[in-house]
Amino acid sequence: MEDPPLASLSLTHVNYNPDDRLSYLCAWLALVPQGLCITYATLVWSTREVEVLLMFTGQLACEALNWCLKRYIKEERPRQMNGKGYGMPSSHAQFVAFFSVTLALFLLFRHIPHPTQTHTPITFIERALLALISILGAGAVAWSRIYLNYHTPQQVLVGCAAGAGFAGVWFVLTSYLRRAGWIDWALDMAPARALRFRDLVVQEDLVDAGWARWDSQRKKRLLKPEKDR
Repeated sequence: MEDPPLASLSLTHVNYNPDDRLSYLCAWLALVPQGLCITYATLVWSTREVEVLLMFTGQLACEALNWCLKRYIKEERPRQMNGKGYGMPSSHAQFVAFFSVTLALFLLFRHIPHPTQTHTPITFIERALLALISILGAGAVAWSRIYLNYHTPQQVLVGCAAGAGFAGVWFVLTSYLRRAGWIDWALDMAPARALRFRDLVVQEDLVDAGWARWDSQRKKRLLKPEKDR
């Protein structure tokens, strides 16, 4: 009895031209969404910040929207492409567009960190620069899909528009939930308290989070007399 043919896991399988260095770079850019999902999960678990959880939830909802759009439009990928599945809109372009626009909206309109005695948060100009870098990075990922012949320019543009548009809708929705007190209500529930979820990143700089308290405790220990140690 012959062995069945092997299958390829399309989640990470990327076709590229080995003789083209730019094609090789684009192949790595194609893995950005998978890397961001790992980053999301790591940050949700390590920081327990509800804002990160909200962003991750929106990202998954955006992916669900892409799944529905592809099966509704049913447009094929470019003829040069040997991959499977529909191509309109590009899921990579929609993913990174949602991420970059959501991050930009957070940095520019929601994240207002307060300075402490030990740390000065980044300025608005610096936050705007980070937002711009994020958007440019998303543009590079989206362009790589065209270069690798996974999508047509139209499929990528529609993906970017869908991701950016959904990011705007999600930002407005989460802003309403904050103003209406739904976020505070959810954080007061037993599961959220048991998992130690918090909502500090809006006003607290992540770099400084917890560090000032640790530094204060360290200084107190150093000031104690030897006999009290």
